[in-house]
Amino acid sequence: MTGTESEADRLYEKLVREELGIWLYQTKKKPSLVNRLTKGTQRSLNNLIPEKIHQAITFAIEKMVKGVLAGNEFISPKPYQMEYLRLKEFKARKAIRFYKRTASVEGALTGAGGILMGFADLPAFLAIKMKMLFEISAAYGYDVRDFKERVFILTIFKLTFSSQKTRNETVLLVENWKEKALELPDNFDKYDWRTFQLEYRDYMDLAKLAQLIPVIGAGVGAVANYKLTQQLGDTAIQAYRLRFFADREARLNNPYFK
Repeated sequence: MTGTESEADRLYEKLVREELGIWLYQTKKKPSLVNRLTKGTQRSLNNLIPEKIHQAITFAIEKMVKGVLAGNEFISPKPYQMEYLRLKEFKARKAIRFYKRTASVEGALTGAGGILMGFADLPAFLAIKMKMLFEISAAYGYDVRDFKERVFILTIFKLTFSSQKTRNETVLLVENWKEKALELPDNFDKYDWRTFQLEYRDYMDLAKLAQLIPVIGAGVGAVANYKLTQQLGDTAIQAYRLRFFADREARLNNPYFK
């Protein structure tokens, strides 16, 4: 590596740390009045839904997510063995560009079909988002065949598509992942799927409700999927940046690496 490249890497990481600080500040903000009112309304609506319906939805989303995660495990890319952050993020952003275009096309096609096709959007869009996260994980050098890495992917998902209160709690988990990962369940059967599906469903209901309306559904679906995929990708990059710097600090403090 040349001196110019080394300086470029140092400058890149300096800018990344500044961006990361801004993102953490925004993510840790307390829920606004609008956030609290919206969440309260959604909670009231959820309380009106019979428990059997909640159980059925939780079961369906659990099986759907498990299926996507299991399927992607066998076709997941190999971890990218590159030391420099800017090269890792070049690969990560390339994956985001590809999958947000794919998601936009999928949203337009299902949105054009109205309500019936709209139901097909959930598993298809979920698969696209999960596949993107697998590729981003590999770009940062993590092996998604490891169970804890797949839990981290779900954590990114939860951090992106949830209320501000849940984001406040989840970002702390991401910041302290190395320690918190030791406390995680050792299989998905022990995962809190009820909370996961409620947060995800409430968020997506607000973002994609108009996609079910005939005529305008195609345009709404294309735009919504594009923006939601970009949002997920941006969150994933910040989450893996936290781990990149935490892992580096751990190596520097480890006497075996000195």
